[in-house]
Amino acid sequence: MSLRPPRVAFFTDSFHEVNGVGLTSRQLDAFARRREYPFFSCHAGETTQNTTDGAVETFELKRGLCAFPVEADLYVDPLLNRYYRGVRQALEAFQPDLIHITGPNDISLLGALLARNLRVPMTASWHTNVHEFAAWRLQKSLRLLPKGPVDSVARNVEKGILWGCGKLYGAARHCFAPNPELVAMLQQRTGKGVDVMHRGVEIELYHPAKRDRDDDVFELGYVGRISAEKNVRFLKTLEEALLARGRKKIRITVVGHGNEQPWLEQNLETGAFPGVLKGEALARAYANFDLFVFPSFTDTYGNVVNEAMSSGVPCVVTNGGGPKYLIEDGKTGVAARNEDHFIDSVAALIDDPDRHARMREAARAHAVENSWDRVFERLYDRYAEIAGTAVAQTV
Repeated sequence: MSLRPPRVAFFTDSFHEVNGVGLTSRQLDAFARRREYPFFSCHAGETTQNTTDGAVETFELKRGLCAFPVEADLYVDPLLNRYYRGVRQALEAFQPDLIHITGPNDISLLGALLARNLRVPMTASWHTNVHEFAAWRLQKSLRLLPKGPVDSVARNVEKGILWGCGKLYGAARHCFAPNPELVAMLQQRTGKGVDVMHRGVEIELYHPAKRDRDDDVFELGYVGRISAEKNVRFLKTLEEALLARGRKKIRITVVGHGNEQPWLEQNLETGAFPGVLKGEALARAYANFDLFVFPSFTDTYGNVVNEAMSSGVPCVVTNGGGPKYLIEDGKTGVAARNEDHFIDSVAALIDDPDRHARMREAARAHAVENSWDRVFERLYDRYAEIAGTAVAQTV
């Protein structure tokens, strides 16, 4: 069997954007560069350009005037297939063993079309519960209408999107999902093999030593999109409950951007909003948190939870979605059963400094067991099996 690594073409909607898919995409690109693996990275950019740097070829596509926003910095271009001929020509020259797409987005749909037409094996990874996000957004935008009909429409939209996702992922030879619940869902809908695709953390960047705050305020931190599907308005409910219970020395720091930010700025009494942070600034923000609070029910994974734990910060999350699989309940954080349990868990950690200190140490110890290199080594092993090549281990 050949010891060459598989030639992978990766199509993703998020690369430069500040979200979990973008982070994973950048880290995979960086891994391929470090290992000098042949890698074709297709994603959106400010200009359309095709460049090569060592073993990595990048094809960036500029979205056009018809593109519409789905997030503050993320767009979908319904006419993206105008680039089909140019990307196909570059892809044929690259000669991929496998194409990897990241979901029902414009770039990935282009990749899926190319995989079919070029008869290249395709894998698909699930990153975002777009069906749930769409339902949340629809319910929010129609909140002034009668609740019953709106809920009915939202359920039908969610079912329709999920059906479409099943068809897209069913066209893949193999699938990846970020948690066991989604693995089971994709297996049931596609009949294909599905593996858990973990995500790593930069344990040297996100480190407790970056803490430079010494006041006596107990800081609750949130990092991510400040949007409805993240359930961020619960932060106001949490604040009100803690203040009513006499926990006055608190601050809720919300890092990120999104359309719910103006509402939180107006309603959070103790809120701080530093905006989007990256690199060392983000690492310091994490390390300065005393507790990470993540009220989302819709996240499939939760990179931010790993980053918080790597920074020595325990996490209180909901029992919905993927973040509950990242923590050790009661040791590195709490998976709250409901809103009351969430509030009680935060209050209990404020009141018990010794337990809080133990959880800080346990969170860091748990996080350092993960690294991006190990995550992608396992991914490339699966790539090799699917494409029929073998990954050289002497790198």
